[in-house]
Amino acid sequence: MSQSNIQYPQDENTPTSHLPFSPCAVVGNLVFVSGQASVDASGKIIGDSFEGEFRRSIENLRAVLKTAGCDLQNIVQTRNYVRDDADLAEYNKLYAEYFQNPLPTRTTITNCLPSTIRYEVECIAVLPEAD
Repeated sequence: MSQSNIQYPQDENTPTSHLPFSPCAVVGNLVFVSGQASVDASGKIIGDSFEGEFRRSIENLRAVLKTAGCDLQNIVQTRNYVRDDADLAEYNKLYAEYFQNPLPTRTTITNCLPSTIRYEVECIAVLPEAD
């Protein structure tokens, strides 16, 4: 597959990072979204409660998906990174607010993030079919 078959959509509402990665890549009808953490529009980490960081991260994920032409309901897989085991119950409660049946497949990894963030999420989505 040539590089020309891969798109990297981005606009002024796409969360940015100072780190070397693209927010998302679109290959065919698949959308691959890089890890989204609790950052503001300039890419600065915004520390908060677990709930605050979770919600900001999911909204950043939603913003990246929008640039590619889809939303949370188009996600088929999430990978979630939770810094502290103690936050798992809250994580599951909050996750259920954003994702309903049929639920995307999911992996959750704990005790893996630096002290600067509590939560990060990445995903694979499928573009909706054109009407």
